This record gives sequence, C-alpha cells and structure tokens, in this order.
Amino acid sequence: MFRAMIRKVPGAYRIARILGLVPRRADSRSFLLDMLPPKSVGVEIGVHKGDFSKSMLDVVRPKELHLIDPWKHEASTTYKDAWYGGQANGQAEMDERYRHVCARFEREIRRGQVTVHRACSAAALGGFPDEYFDWVYIDGNHLYEYVKADLELALAKTRPGGFIAGDDYTDGGWWQGGVKKAVDEFAAAQAVQLVAIRNDQFVFRKGPVA
Repeated sequence: MFRAMIRKVPGAYRIARILGLVPRRADSRSFLLDMLPPKSVGVEIGVHKGDFSKSMLDVVRPKELHLIDPWKHEASTTYKDAWYGGQANGQAEMDERYRHVCARFEREIRRGQVTVHRACSAAALGGFPDEYFDWVYIDGNHLYEYVKADLELALAKTRPGGFIAGDDYTDGGWWQGGVKKAVDEFAAAQAVQLVAIRNDQFVFRKGPVA
C-alpha cells in the first residue's frame, strides 16, 4: 500500500522522507531525484538489484527508463570488495540478480516504460542516438578508466540542458578514488556545469560553462 501511495500521490515521497519512512540510502539521493524532470527519458548505468531504479520510477515517473548492467561476476582480486566481485557468490548470483530485476519491473517492462539491457555500458548506451536522454545516472564499474568512458559517452547521449549524474564521488573505496578522479577531470575539460556535489553524488548539467 505504501509503495502504491508513493507512485500515485504527488509529493508523497517528500512526506515519506520527513516521516522517516524512506531508507537512509534512498534518502541520501533524494535531492537528485527531485532535480530530474517528470515524464523524461533516463538511463541508469549499474542497476544491482534495482532499488534506486525503483526510486527513480516512484519519484521521477519517467516516460522511459533504460537499465544497463552486464550482471557479470568479476573474479579478479581487484574486485574482491565489489558487489559484483568478491561480495557476490559467483556468476550464479549475478544471474539471479538479473532475473530479480526483470521480475521486479515486469509490469513496467510490459507497458514499455522500462527496458533492461544486459550489456556493458559502452555497448548498450553506445547504441542510442546522440542527445537521446534527458539524464544519465552512472553507478557502474567504479575504476577510473570505466567512469571516464561512461562520462564521455553520457555527454554525447544527453541532450543540451540535460543532467549527467552519478554515485560514489569520494576518496578511497575499493576503486581507490577512481570515480572522483574521473569526475574532476570531466568537470575541468568538458562543456558542462557542475550543479551539485552532495552525499557522494555528483550532478552536471550539459551546456556551456557561464
């Protein structure tokens, strides 16, 4: 019932936050969800189990939401502390997460609101026309070279005035600050405006720097 109310009643998500009914992790990103325009076309890179995807659907109510994740287990010791590496029970668990996401959003998939792309971001996002999305949210492979590539591709695929955002803008982590390094370089080199750095989230708006 609570989830149905959030989907149907304008402002319900904000009320739920005030009442402490929204999980802390979701609440830390609520400011970002409030920025994204309703009835928009968006994409999430790095879906995991679909928890933030659900928040996007409940709050933003996008016209199209594309979910991109290879759900591929990384056996290298580099990923020993990653959800898709040492924190997962091999490829079998990754396959189960994919099935869970497909089942979780079965209704939205049937009506064409959600599309699940089981592929790496370069292949899936690269298949869309330039300037297709109103926003791109990046939470995939956190190593520097992957974040850098995702940011550059997102810039091409986001319309002027759209948002490019992502998670884990912080020093350290198993990715050794790779997200922060890539984001800082992106901010300095690209025609984007930094909108916010908050709660380990970064938000850019595509367009010339004033």
